[in-house]
Amino acid sequence: MVLDLFSRKVIGWAMRDHMRTELPLAALMMATQRQKPPPGLIHHSDRGSQYASHEYRKALENSGLVASMSRKANCWDNAPMESFFGTLKTELVNGRRYATREEAKRDLFAYIEGYYNRRRLHSALGYITPEQAELRAA
Repeated sequence: MVLDLFSRKVIGWAMRDHMRTELPLAALMMATQRQKPPPGLIHHSDRGSQYASHEYRKALENSGLVASMSRKANCWDNAPMESFFGTLKTELVNGRRYATREEAKRDLFAYIEGYYNRRRLHSALGYITPEQAELRAA
């Protein structure tokens, strides 16, 4: 997942059967194609090997993004992303059993694109949706 901290909007996401660099690269590609970020925008991640890989760091550089990684042993750096995953698990995944990965992917798409970004109110945004936060800022 790539989360815009300003609007709390999920701007990039991907799902695979592994945790290799290809996974966050796909989410990053979606995010940069959608948002077309200006050069110098900070991209924060945890210290996972996928984000530290040459391929991922090169993709950030090519997009004009500045890499920022969590400090060692500091969980607060990645708190917004962890909060999103907690919300996702509570509101969508807990108690569900998917027959196939494709079924799970369709459900995730509907949640993110149909609900989370467009209809879910966020207390951090003054109880408006991520999409409304983007529109107000424009």
